[in-house]
Amino acid sequence: MDKVMGYLALARKGGMAELGEEPAGAAARGGKACVLLVASDASDHTWRRALSFAAGTEQQCVRLPHSKDEMGLAVGRQSLAIAAITDPGLALAMVQALGRPQDAKALEVLTQKAARAAQRRKEAKAHIRNVRKGKK
Repeated sequence: MDKVMGYLALARKGGMAELGEEPAGAAARGGKACVLLVASDASDHTWRRALSFAAGTEQQCVRLPHSKDEMGLAVGRQSLAIAAITDPGLALAMVQALGRPQDAKALEVLTQKAARAAQRRKEAKAHIRNVRKGKK
């Protein structure tokens, strides 16, 4: 199992992945998905559906170099054609691990999303600290 499949397994265990066409579509339509991952041997219809889920949003679609069986093995299923990753940091790490030039746009968008999420976490932590210390 390579790094990308390891990240996919970690996302499933951490509750940061929606697996299958319907859950992934619901996450994408709800704006929760950062990246939609599609298996290399998934049908063109599945790829078009993933693109339509992400149309008009900052969500990215990436076709993995792994088969449905390999994706399924990583998450404990028979096969898996499509998955949605909902954590921006993990999604960025997955696309970086692919290291392909065709994913440059997805990498750029996910870098910005991860930076914004890190900034929000930093501000929330500062807010909690200020509430405890009595600062306004």
